[in-house]
Amino acid sequence: MIEKSIKKLDIFKWTDKDSQKTIYGYDQEWYCTHWQRQSGCGPTAASSIMYYLNHTRSIAVAGLNISKENCLSLMEEVWEYVTPTERGIPTTEMFYEAVLVYAKSKGINLEYNFCDLPEEIALRPKLLEVLDFLDMALTNDAPVAFLNLSNGEEKNLESWHWVIIVSIEYSEDGRSVFINILDAGMVKKIDLLLWYNTTTLGGGFVYFTTLPK
Repeated sequence: MIEKSIKKLDIFKWTDKDSQKTIYGYDQEWYCTHWQRQSGCGPTAASSIMYYLNHTRSIAVAGLNISKENCLSLMEEVWEYVTPTERGIPTTEMFYEAVLVYAKSKGINLEYNFCDLPEEIALRPKLLEVLDFLDMALTNDAPVAFLNLSNGEEKNLESWHWVIIVSIEYSEDGRSVFINILDAGMVKKIDLLLWYNTTTLGGGFVYFTTLPK
C-alpha cells in the first residue's frame, strides 16, 4: 500500500474549551447565519487551506492560533471572497478563482492545480490519473479541496459538498483507495474508489502552492 499525508495534521487538532471535545479543523456550522451554515462548505474548505498554508509557509492571514473564535474570524474573512451562489460553489473553477482573489488581497501569490471528474463518464480521467494528482498534492504538503457533487454509494460523504483531503492510502493497481478528509470538525475515512465508481455527478479536486512574491 502507498500512503501519503500532509506533514502536520496536528496543526488542525484542538480542544473546544466549552465541550472539551477534540476538533479537527473548521466547521461550517460555526457561521452566524442560516444561509452561511447551509451553503458555507466552500469557504470553510478554503479557510482550512489558508490556515494550513499560513502555518507551513508563513503567509499572513487571520486566525493564527486555532480556536473557534479565530476559525470563525478567518471563515468570515474568506466568505467575502469565496462567496456561495444559490447553487453553492459547484465547480472547481469557481473555487480556485475565488481563492486566488482572496489570496491576492492578502498579498499572497498562489498557484492552483485542479483535477475535474465530469458528470459524463466518458470524459472522466482514469482513476490512476486522479491518484497521481492526489499523491502529488500530498507529497507537496498541500491539503486538497474535494468537491463531491454526488456521493454515489459512499455513505460517509455528503453530496454537493466541499471537504478537505489530508491523506490517502491506496494500492499501486488502484484496487483499493481510501482517503481521510476533514469535515464538520472531524476526520472521516472515505472509500474513494467506491465514490469514483458510483458518483453520478462527479466533482473535482483543487490544491494550492505558494509562489515567491
